[in-house]
Amino acid sequence: MASKWSSSRLRVDWRTSIGLVGTIVKYLSTTLLIPLAVALFYGRDVLTFAVAFVVTVIVGLALERVEPEPDLGTREGFLMVALTWLVVALVGTVPYLLSGMGTGSTLAHPINALFESMSGFTTTGATMMGEISFAQHSHALLLWRQLTQWLGGMGIVVLAVAAQHSHALLLWRQLTQWLGGMGIVVLAVAILPELSVGGAQLMDAEAPGPGIEKLTPRIAETARVLWLVYLGLTVLEMLLLYGLHLGGLAPNMELFNAVSHALTTLPTGGFSPEARSIEAFSAAVQWLIIPFMVAAGANFALFWHALTGNPEKLTQDTELRSYVGVIGVLTAVIAGLLFTGVGIETVTDAVPPIIGQVEDSVRHALFNIVSIITTTGFANMDFTTWSAPAKTILFFAMFIGGSAGSTGSAIKIIRWVVIVKSLRRELFTTVHPEAVSPVRLAGRVIDERAIRGIYAFTLLYIALFVLASLLVVIDSWRVGYTISTLEATSAIASTLGNVGPGFGAVGPMNNYLAFPATSKLLMTFLMWIGRLEILPVLVLLTPSYWRT
Repeated sequence: MASKWSSSRLRVDWRTSIGLVGTIVKYLSTTLLIPLAVALFYGRDVLTFAVAFVVTVIVGLALERVEPEPDLGTREGFLMVALTWLVVALVGTVPYLLSGMGTGSTLAHPINALFESMSGFTTTGATMMGEISFAQHSHALLLWRQLTQWLGGMGIVVLAVAAQHSHALLLWRQLTQWLGGMGIVVLAVAILPELSVGGAQLMDAEAPGPGIEKLTPRIAETARVLWLVYLGLTVLEMLLLYGLHLGGLAPNMELFNAVSHALTTLPTGGFSPEARSIEAFSAAVQWLIIPFMVAAGANFALFWHALTGNPEKLTQDTELRSYVGVIGVLTAVIAGLLFTGVGIETVTDAVPPIIGQVEDSVRHALFNIVSIITTTGFANMDFTTWSAPAKTILFFAMFIGGSAGSTGSAIKIIRWVVIVKSLRRELFTTVHPEAVSPVRLAGRVIDERAIRGIYAFTLLYIALFVLASLLVVIDSWRVGYTISTLEATSAIASTLGNVGPGFGAVGPMNNYLAFPATSKLLMTFLMWIGRLEILPVLVLLTPSYWRT
């Protein structure tokens, strides 16, 4: 058996993949300098981030030395993208582990730290932590949280034993989301010359959706364009949020809050430095964040076309029209349920007055529908207090997803559009068997192989959801942890789709801490493969990938 699987007979140059992963990790280490600067300013966790920076650089250099002159091919690209996200999440646990040593922090446990790191970089927003406040957590750690989602996405968080976390550590958590938003590999393609060859395949393997549109003759330029649009929208939201504060419309939206929430809106991440997410802010802030969540869930290439003199692309795009239409229909239904009181199951002091209030009903319905569909995970109220009909609509919204080329995850609008069109075609050809009726999208015929691929992905996604839900229920029963079917299925839908919050114990104001360690590892795996759209990871498990 050993000779059968010897490296000389492998068809994949794994050394090339590992070498390029090392290069990315080496450059990613520079982001640790931001929380390190905050740690120096506040005088806490300086050693934590100094050591984390050195460790990350050493890991990057060591992996890079495995293959100093990499020659990237198609198979190596799949392996490199999958390993990049795994290794980055592993390295991202170092600050959590170092800072939590001897403190009793929930993040001092390696599995919890890995879950938190993966949740950040994949822009999921699920958490192992409990209370969040600036008095208890460092600005540096909160900002790191935001940045990890910003880098991986192109959730809702809770910290337990809060007093044990520094400003720097909380900033690290924030940064991971921002870093994960548009894509770590997309960023690498944009700035590293060695990845310009084969960059298109790398971006296709990492970017959410069936494919990525080439906006410029060179793929590295396309990567830079996408990141510039991403950065521009992030800065714009920062300025507008802080402008509301200066104008007296958002008393607690100080500069740090404005930066933090902009860093996790555009990557559809959802981490917030506030324990109750966006509920902690005024209605003006909530209305302002909504269009940025919608933009984050749209194809970023459309914004580039609009800025370069082709605004008609926005109105002509079938996917964008479907995306906005779905948001509009679901918002209208939820708003009606909330306005009439049918959508509210539990009324407590924590639930804002909604019944009979037009603006409140529309705002809460629109905000949470947009947040879930785009997989952002922010919440402007605890929707676990909603009735069964309203929660059911929100649950199914977790499977919709944003557009291809956005920072959103889940199944994606474009796939649902193609599925609906192909089903309509099947009904037509059943009545007219002689007819030739290709599926068209924006006037172009969709290749039958692409349609089969979309059906295969969707079926695989649903099958993984069902299997993982069963495993979590069984695992929870094994350790005596009581969990409802809705809680288990929403936790799986939320982690596989990189959404963040679920219902009940994993609702928008709660966390994932109570799950068994084995379930946490399973959900960490789901976040990883969900961010990479499943196939680039699962293909690595097939013998044909390595041998034929």
